[in-house]
Amino acid sequence: MGSDSTPSGPVDGWAARPAGALNRPSKTPDRTVKRRLPEPAERPTRPNRCAIADRDLASENRALRLHLGQLLGEAERNQQTLRRLQSLEIDILGCESLPALLELLMHESRPRCGWDRVSLFVHDPDYDIRRLLDHVGCAPETFPDLVLLDNPERLGALHGRRRTPTLGRFLPGRHADLFRLTAEPVASVALLPLERGGRLIGSYHLGSLSPDRFPRDAADDFLRHLAAIVAVCLEMAVSRAQLQYLGLTDALTGVNNRRFFDQRLPEEIARSQRAGTAVSCLFIDVDHFKRLNDRHGHQAGDLALRALAERVRASLRQADVLARYGGEELAALLPQAEQDQAVEIAERVRERIAGSPLAIGDGLTTSLTVSIGVATLAPDGPSADPSALGERLVQAADRGVYQAKAAGRNRVVAIALG
Repeated sequence: MGSDSTPSGPVDGWAARPAGALNRPSKTPDRTVKRRLPEPAERPTRPNRCAIADRDLASENRALRLHLGQLLGEAERNQQTLRRLQSLEIDILGCESLPALLELLMHESRPRCGWDRVSLFVHDPDYDIRRLLDHVGCAPETFPDLVLLDNPERLGALHGRRRTPTLGRFLPGRHADLFRLTAEPVASVALLPLERGGRLIGSYHLGSLSPDRFPRDAADDFLRHLAAIVAVCLEMAVSRAQLQYLGLTDALTGVNNRRFFDQRLPEEIARSQRAGTAVSCLFIDVDHFKRLNDRHGHQAGDLALRALAERVRASLRQADVLARYGGEELAALLPQAEQDQAVEIAERVRERIAGSPLAIGDGLTTSLTVSIGVATLAPDGPSADPSALGERLVQAADRGVYQAKAAGRNRVVAIALG
């Protein structure tokens, strides 16, 4: 067979192809069977430890952020409380009188500090505070939540041996008398003991309508500092008022002295001018007082004058001002009293003194009478400087005394203020 002969059968698996088709793939279908490999079995999923750790960390961060927010909120509230109390304490330290201090503690502190109720108990065994407040014209209704205690037992029952603030829920059986009854009951309280020199001088009470305002386990540092400030300033205010009282009080009769009267006179006139009301003045002079001193001695005269002052004071109104003007002469200032009312009060004074004898010691008594001059500054009266009007008012009342004596004594004479 020659070398250029064409093979008659397939060679290496390739079929014979016509010329020109050697480079094209065969269209003969591949009948080789392809076996499909089995799918791998699904393995059970295992938790991803890193993912769990991330979730735990995120949860912990959220909790920490929440706690941090709560701490920051509490710190801000504490800062606001501290600022309010510091402002209050500065004003307390700056109070120059007992009424001003009580006004701040009882009235102004409530809106400033957000307290719903406030009351103050003070031990006043010798009635000094009562007398001092009465001396400056503070009526009892001015401070209805101020309680002056004759006996310290109530303070002891509130605080016992504890000398730090007591915070907690309002207990009706224990705290019922701390605050006046109102439509909205107190839910929580803070009781601040006021201590000076190792003894309780009072108790300052704060009340809230919220049961959570004064929780029992709350820190009491701010309130403890406030209690110390209040105790010191209260003691100082009372002492200062006592010194002023002694300087403006007549030692013999216990009524105001002339210095006090001269200070109050223009003040009352100015007040009457602003309010458009009348103000009257009484001058009261004891008849034949020199005879009493000559017959029974000056000690008997002093006793008689003291008893006479007590009767005059008992005949006047709460708002009236009584003073020993000099010797056996008393002066009374009657705010908001027209002339008719002033004459009526003067007649009451005259009758009470003449009505019964006065004790002068050693079992002796004496009968005295008084001559009274009345002068009134009417609302439509002359307008001038209050001090100048005060001098004219006193001079007119003094003229009334002289006219009463000239007319026979033991009588009342009213003088028109021209």
